[in-house]
Amino acid sequence: MRIGDILRKETVGGMVLIAGAILALIWANTPMRDSYFALRDFHFGPTLFGVDLNLSIGHWAADALLAVFFFLTGLELKKEFVIGDLRNVKTAAVPVAAAFGGVLVPALVFVAIAAGSGGGTELLRGWAIPTATDIAFAVAVLAVIGSALPAALRIFLLTLAVVDDLIAIVIIAFVFTDELKLAYLGLALIPIILFTVLARSLGKFFAKRAWAAWVILLPLGVITWIFIFGSGIHATIAGVVLGFCIPVKRTDGREGYGLSELFEHRFRPLSSGFCIPIFAFFAAGVTVVSSESGGGGLFTDPVLWGIVLGLVLGKPIGIMGFTWLLTKFTKASLDKDAKWADLFGVTLLAGIGFTVSLLVSELSFGLESEHYEHAKVAILAGSFIAAILGALWLIPRNRGYKIIAARETRDDNKDGIPDVYQPGDKD
Repeated sequence: MRIGDILRKETVGGMVLIAGAILALIWANTPMRDSYFALRDFHFGPTLFGVDLNLSIGHWAADALLAVFFFLTGLELKKEFVIGDLRNVKTAAVPVAAAFGGVLVPALVFVAIAAGSGGGTELLRGWAIPTATDIAFAVAVLAVIGSALPAALRIFLLTLAVVDDLIAIVIIAFVFTDELKLAYLGLALIPIILFTVLARSLGKFFAKRAWAAWVILLPLGVITWIFIFGSGIHATIAGVVLGFCIPVKRTDGREGYGLSELFEHRFRPLSSGFCIPIFAFFAAGVTVVSSESGGGGLFTDPVLWGIVLGLVLGKPIGIMGFTWLLTKFTKASLDKDAKWADLFGVTLLAGIGFTVSLLVSELSFGLESEHYEHAKVAILAGSFIAAILGALWLIPRNRGYKIIAARETRDDNKDGIPDVYQPGDKD
């Protein structure tokens, strides 16, 4: 229980994720690098329901373990649509528009650099890599450096990142599906329907018995994953679909949260403490400078610069630009507690595009491509730069808010008497 509580903290989850990536980078750049790649590329798995699951460990991490992360993303998305900020159009309009700007502009930056290099259509396949914002990383960094910043900023970043992930999910589902097998997609509907019916009709049963979800719902989830994998759609989509099948509100007519909140609480440690770090470990390992290339191929590859500039420059420009346009020409407005200077720092943090960007880079170029290796370096570098720039901008502002809060506390407790009862006040 204690470990679970620790792993539910955003800061801890982010640190474990970073640790997995750093360990992979160190291992992949030592004389023992061959053992890392041998482990990542080791294949195993059966054939089930006619679907060949003989995959590498790295492939299992990207397709299976990351499905748990996307399941939690699905839970969070549905909660936002049903009872959260995305329910109210006026409240959601600004961060939603900002999310679209944060996807469009980085993509255009990448396309401009790739097209300008004359590298052909192969390079253009990576246009979607710098469009994603990593929820876990970005929110964790904000939590560490911005303890005194207005809560409206966290809500803005969280909503933006959630919508950003939804867009990324759509891109993965429709852009990176080479051959769609409708038969498997149809078969996937059977366990999905059973999963939905059981989750809605036996909510109280699953809430009281933690083991029941593992014994009853998990097998249905695994079967769904297999069929979606066999259909040609990236299998992580199964996690999102199943997340949307879980009820947000209680289904017995009583007040209170449904299974969505409970499942998010139960499975968050599994995702942040195991699934995402393992994925990061097998995705982030890349030999930055090899003896053969001396690094020349890396720094002359337009993919590197398209991703880095897309994350570091494209994200803030797109988010700030779309936010300004919406508030300037419509009735939509920023939260009264959010200042433009603070928002700029948040847009810098939105350039942290780790988990989903790594997944999209694999789908864009394939595991054997040199561009894929360069894309991983670019994602790590761009995310690191974005985090540093965001921290450098927001830490002084956070310090200012702390000073203001301390001054207000002193004023409220002047002479040891709360402000509401200061001498001279009228009854």
